Amino acid sequence: MSARSGFGDPDADDVLIHSVALVDQGVRLEDAWIAFRNGRVHARGRGGSWSERTARTLRDGTGAILTPGFVDIHCHGAAGTGFDDAEARAAALDEALAVHAAHGTTRVVLSLVSAPIPQITDRLKALHEYVSLRPTVLGVHLEGPFLADSHRGAHDPAHLTEPDRASVDALLGAGRGNIRQVTIAPELPGALWAIDTLVGEGITVAVGHTGADADVVRDAFAAGASVLTHAFNGMRGLHHRAPGPVAAAVESGATLEVIADGVHVDPTMIGFLHALAPGRIALVTDAMAATGCADGEYVLGSLPVRVREGVARLSEGDSIAGSTLTTDVALRIATTRSGMSLPEAVASLTTIPARAIGRPDLGTLRVGAVSDAVLLDEGLRVRAVWVEGREVPRPA
Repeated sequence: MSARSGFGDPDADDVLIHSVALVDQGVRLEDAWIAFRNGRVHARGRGGSWSERTARTLRDGTGAILTPGFVDIHCHGAAGTGFDDAEARAAALDEALAVHAAHGTTRVVLSLVSAPIPQITDRLKALHEYVSLRPTVLGVHLEGPFLADSHRGAHDPAHLTEPDRASVDALLGAGRGNIRQVTIAPELPGALWAIDTLVGEGITVAVGHTGADADVVRDAFAAGASVLTHAFNGMRGLHHRAPGPVAAAVESGATLEVIADGVHVDPTMIGFLHALAPGRIALVTDAMAATGCADGEYVLGSLPVRVREGVARLSEGDSIAGSTLTTDVALRIATTRSGMSLPEAVASLTTIPARAIGRPDLGTLRVGAVSDAVLLDEGLRVRAVWVEGREVPRPA
């Protein structure tokens, strides 16, 4: 029976996409097809063998590129809503996620900026049910408050603090297993203890917003940290006599987050970093509430932000305050301006970030994997997105 007549057949695939260039796990396969069933990748192949299968929904992907769904492990919001907004209702959070999904992000970690510990614990408690009910949300990233004032960026200095047992225990208790990642400045008193404790709880620890030199950062990675939060931003730069956190992360084997919006890091430096640490660059958005919105006035945590020509900066001063980046734009910048090949850039949006937060089951379209996928045209613009085999409605 032809793949075009799967309705009513209990053995039919839910979705079959054929005649695509399939980019997955660092490889590009031309004239490929893939079948989804019950939220998983059921089968895949090449050539015309797809025509022997039955499918309820058939998609001709001629001239298109199919990739796994993008995994964003550092994202603060969109559609006018920040994930740390205590007043934000579930519908507003869903709208923020929908903006990112329309651009290919099928799994996301909700990032929260620095705040007083009681406020963070309240937010963690409030988010518990939301996270539990939405498999596309992989957990929460605490970008603070254990950050260095010297490199605080868009974090309120009044809310920064040192990690101690009471604070860490309070966060772990309120998180109830939903804390996926924590960013820490390793020079703070108690930082190495906190890293060891959090890693022992199965939480990924990242080094970031730090004034530390390379030796202190090396100690943090030796203690169990495994990610560098938005490399080059919120830290000392590379210098031939003071290599700093980026060099320490490269030599340690850590994953390096990079914000590929062309503002935070020059695209040439992204290519340079990829050459130093191939297979370890995780492209992230660091997107804040203004993502998907017009220029204007917004808030990041407790600080007012102005957005002009899509660039977010603190209203007082000139510090960059997150971004309005989406993952598809990061893909285009990485491939057209940073010298990364398409398979390399796709891996930096899929398998690499998923692995960094302990979810190697995500970010791939191998048989048996969750059927999250993005269909792109030749210009790497999103044509369709699937989450667990269901096509995401496109914005009007």
